[in-house]
Amino acid sequence: MNTEILKIKNITKSFNSGTQVTQVLKDISFSVLDGEFVSISGPSGCGKSTLLNLLGLLDTPDTGAYFIDGLQVSDMNANQRAKIRGNRIGFVFQSFNLIDEYTVIENIALPLKYRGDSLEKRHARALDCLDKVGLADKAKLFPSQLSGGQQQRVSIARALAGDSGILLVDEPTGNLDSKNGDAVMSLLQDLNSQGTTIVLVTHDPRYADMADRIIKLSDGLVLTDSTKQNEPINEVA
Repeated sequence: MNTEILKIKNITKSFNSGTQVTQVLKDISFSVLDGEFVSISGPSGCGKSTLLNLLGLLDTPDTGAYFIDGLQVSDMNANQRAKIRGNRIGFVFQSFNLIDEYTVIENIALPLKYRGDSLEKRHARALDCLDKVGLADKAKLFPSQLSGGQQQRVSIARALAGDSGILLVDEPTGNLDSKNGDAVMSLLQDLNSQGTTIVLVTHDPRYADMADRIIKLSDGLVLTDSTKQNEPINEVA
């Protein structure tokens, strides 16, 4: 049986705008197992990006608990969360978030610098990850010299470089045409088949259905949580 690596329990999250309080997430609970490919989908404003930020330790819940590898992280301070995030979580963003002044290999290697890895080790790891996404020949180019699909592949390589085992992917096809979007999703499926745990946020039902498990949100609540065989996932107490 696969190990439970992410678990959120009775999570709530609200945002204040002047005197108005908007509750974005309402008592959400679910777990993610090692090696799973989970999609989180739903209409705009349903809370899926807020949920991904909580999973990535970029934000904290108002109430409830969040565990990574059995360790409660929701009550950690900012420095503690940053350390866990750096070691355990890789991010892929819709807007790529590459640094224009850095080459492809420098972009991928940059997060490893903050871990104290040597330049030689950083570049070797970056080249290995570039090879995994099929762009080993683009190492010395700059982001502006790449297509949108290639830039997204570089951002995936950067997320892989930390060897975290977990990828949180936020609307990776949002800035791509359908051909490049399909290619990025195919790459994510390949990475998952090699053992990477993936949690994908997408508004596109077709891409959501490419995951092995599909969580649908509506108005801050989990509407459905099922596998491709439409089997409901039991909540973990």
